[in-house]
Amino acid sequence: MKFVFIAKHRAIWPVAWVCDALGVSRSGFHAWLNSPSARSRSDEELGGKMKASFMASDRTYGAPGVA
Repeated sequence: MKFVFIAKHRAIWPVAWVCDALGVSRSGFHAWLNSPSARSRSDEELGGKMKASFMASDRTYGAPGVA
């Protein structure tokens, strides 16, 4: 929750200042900011499976057939 606040307000206040005020590390904030979420990793995996299914059907099935 603190990192979300920092991300929303980093255009207003310096990240270093807000991190100090909230008692979190700047490196922790930047690691959180640059790490992919579980949802995006899941979406990437699902997209790969859908593409493989599409290619296995010789590109004949559209979205209804693949899903």
